[in-house]
Amino acid sequence: MIYWDTSYLAKLYVREAGSEELFKAFAHQGGLVCAEHGRLELMTAFKRHQREGLLTAAQLSMLWSRHEQDLADRLVSYLPLPPTLIEQACRKVLQLPPAAFLRAADALHLACAADAGLKEIYSHDRHLLAAASHFGLRGIDIISPKSK
Repeated sequence: MIYWDTSYLAKLYVREAGSEELFKAFAHQGGLVCAEHGRLELMTAFKRHQREGLLTAAQLSMLWSRHEQDLADRLVSYLPLPPTLIEQACRKVLQLPPAAFLRAADALHLACAADAGLKEIYSHDRHLLAAASHFGLRGIDIISPKSK
C-alpha cells in the first residue's frame, strides 16, 4: 500500500503541476490508499477546477466516473475513519509543538496512514509533510523533493 493524500490523488485525474512526475514514479503501480475523507476532498478539488473554468460539468462527471472505476478495479481504495482513529489524531495534535500548523483533514490523513501501519505518506502539502514525523511517518514529496 502506498498512501497518497488528496493533493497527490487529484493529480491522477486532473493534469496539473506535478502530474507527470507522479505518473512516471507510480505508473500502473496500483495499491494507492487514502483516508475516506479524501473522497470528499477529491470531489471538492474537481469542483474547484470546474469553478475556475478548467473543467466542464461533463468533464467533471467523466473524471468522477473514472475515479469510481479505479475504486472498482482496486487501483485506489479508501481507509475507514473510525471514532478511535479520530481520538488518536486528537491526541497527536494535542502533542504538536505550539508553532506547528496542521489542518484537521491533514491530521486525519496522517493518523490514518500511521494506523494502517505505513511508514511513509506522499503529499504535496507542506504543512502535512512538516507534521508527518510527529505521527511516526516519513513525509515524501516527489514533486518538490525537499520534503521531510
